[in-house]
Amino acid sequence: MKEIKRLQIGKGGLSKEFIEQAKNFFKKEKAVKISILKSACRDKKQAEEIGKELVSSLGNNYIYKLVGYVLVVKKMRKVKEK
Repeated sequence: MKEIKRLQIGKGGLSKEFIEQAKNFFKKEKAVKISILKSACRDKKQAEEIGKELVSSLGNNYIYKLVGYVLVVKKMRKVKEK
């Protein structure tokens, strides 16, 4: 099984540069684990908002799951319906 690549969101938060970096990862990868550091958010609600904002910035064919303070973002084959 292939190892899942990892990224971190730090005190800079969810910036345009981070979103571009994530897009570049998804050119070769199907899934990425993103650790949200304490300096980026205070609570789970804020971490959930980061996940929603990231997936909406990436596009319609991405989903995420928040486990603790780790986002697992996956690229779907088909565009999901809204």
